[in-house]
Amino acid sequence: MPHAVDGNMLVAAGILIASYVLIFTEVIHRTSAAILGAVTMVAVGMLLGFYTQEEALMAIDANTILLLTAMMMLIAMLRPTGAFEYTAVVIARFSANDPRRLLIYLSLVVSLISMVLDNVTTLIVFAPLTVLIARILQINPMPYLMSEAILSNVGGASTLVGDPPNIMIGSAGNISFNAFITHMGPPIVAVWVVTVLVLLLMFRADLSPRRQDIHTQQFDLRNAVKDKGSLWRMLSALGLVVALFFSHHHLGIYPAFAALLGLAAALLLMQPKPEVLFGEINWSVLMFFVGLFVIVGGVEASGLLGLLGANLAGLAAEPGKLLLTGLILMWVAAVMSAVIDNIPFTVTMIPIILGLEASGAQVAPLWWALAIGVGLGGNSTHIGATANLIAVSESERCGIRGAYISPLAWMRIGIPTTLVGLAVASAIYTVFFDFFLT
Repeated sequence: MPHAVDGNMLVAAGILIASYVLIFTEVIHRTSAAILGAVTMVAVGMLLGFYTQEEALMAIDANTILLLTAMMMLIAMLRPTGAFEYTAVVIARFSANDPRRLLIYLSLVVSLISMVLDNVTTLIVFAPLTVLIARILQINPMPYLMSEAILSNVGGASTLVGDPPNIMIGSAGNISFNAFITHMGPPIVAVWVVTVLVLLLMFRADLSPRRQDIHTQQFDLRNAVKDKGSLWRMLSALGLVVALFFSHHHLGIYPAFAALLGLAAALLLMQPKPEVLFGEINWSVLMFFVGLFVIVGGVEASGLLGLLGANLAGLAAEPGKLLLTGLILMWVAAVMSAVIDNIPFTVTMIPIILGLEASGAQVAPLWWALAIGVGLGGNSTHIGATANLIAVSESERCGIRGAYISPLAWMRIGIPTTLVGLAVASAIYTVFFDFFLT
């Protein structure tokens, strides 16, 4: 592994930065920017010898792509049954026409579900539901979509199965489900409460009390469900998916395969027209992630991520620097998760931490620091976490004026909430450092 930055690393970092400039400035559509960046990374990587076509294909996270595809198809088949309309009216009534209460309710439900299910799956279900609620109450869905994505990432960070990096960390560190939630639960609960308060403050202009009452009783729940037979068939298929999501780590199957099994059951039960069903898939989102995976794969192949991890490992090896290393790792992981996918960084850090453990170093605090950093850091930008992009995509598609979440709008909210959350987590990590030694 190189001990200093070389030309390949600089070239890979330059392509990454150029791609992100196009994505964040929206000079061209983010999907076009990602594909352009991916093609450039592969071409330049092949020319300079640090990246191959095979490595580019391997960099694409098929689990994420197939999971997204399967869940989009399942939701597309569920939507015509009226299930979303029914749920939307119930939630709208329950919020008592108070936008602030609605944000707290939706965020709490999404966070709790994200503790046991993948937060991507949660947002695929809740994003269109949130837009329906916004239409009923005649409010802007943007604050709710953003809050749901941000707090689903926070909630998912608290459990072993809430986020893919957590599963990888738990497996590498031989950490049980109970140990994970015991160590991650308290700091994440504190971060969640503070994050909700920050979001309520930053969105206060959009969450002012309603002056006019929206009579949601005009929406008849009995007429909301359009096809009870199809609804029960789809709920059966989704029930299978949820059951498999709960147990996939015990069964040794990927979340994507669990979703595909439920999709296969739904296709048998519903027998939709393929051309209609495939037209409901958001191919732009899928291709964006394919391009992004290839770009990040090139950065990883150049050795830049490995060099960063090796420098952190060198600091951890110094006597008395374990707390400092943990804090630096947490913040570096957060920054890296904001600009690249948190999975490649986690993959890079795991063997480095295991190497430190083999040399006799105390590494337990580093596992928790890594989990906190990659769990919270993705909230900073609209591409920092998959759930974020689902929220952005739904804001584009809903057609409600003022609902679109631009990259700048996301960072204006995401960066402050992430910094506050990391500050709270860092304080707890420092004060109770002895607790994180186990």
